[in-house]
Amino acid sequence: MKCIVYNSGYKYQLKEEYTFASTGIMPPEDIATEFIRLDLNGNLTIAKGYAWDGPSGPTIDTRNFMRGSLAHDALYQLMREGHLDEDTWRDPADRFLQKICKEDGMWALRAWWVYQGVHLFGKPSADPANARPPVYAPDGCES
Repeated sequence: MKCIVYNSGYKYQLKEEYTFASTGIMPPEDIATEFIRLDLNGNLTIAKGYAWDGPSGPTIDTRNFMRGSLAHDALYQLMREGHLDEDTWRDPADRFLQKICKEDGMWALRAWWVYQGVHLFGKPSADPANARPPVYAPDGCES
């Protein structure tokens, strides 16, 4: 039987590489995964083809939320995968989301609510125990 293996839960896919300069998140060594690079200076580069789920929670996927959600999802993925320490870098990642949203024209009050939402409820998304498992299809395919 021919099977596919995929991850579910994504809505968006990056069509061009994108770099966020000076995130303030500076790992002890360069991090390079298939789709995400974070260097010692805090420059975050996300490769073409990266998939993410956009803004999460009870919110609307507006254009002034998309860059922030991209950076935030990539940083949380690095935490889930064990490349970044969650206790050290989760709040700076949440603050970076807030900063990017404001830069992109989001009202300061909404950006503050966004920060509060991820700060209060985002911990499971950064937890390595919650990595998205691969899905196999069709029925009958095994890992």
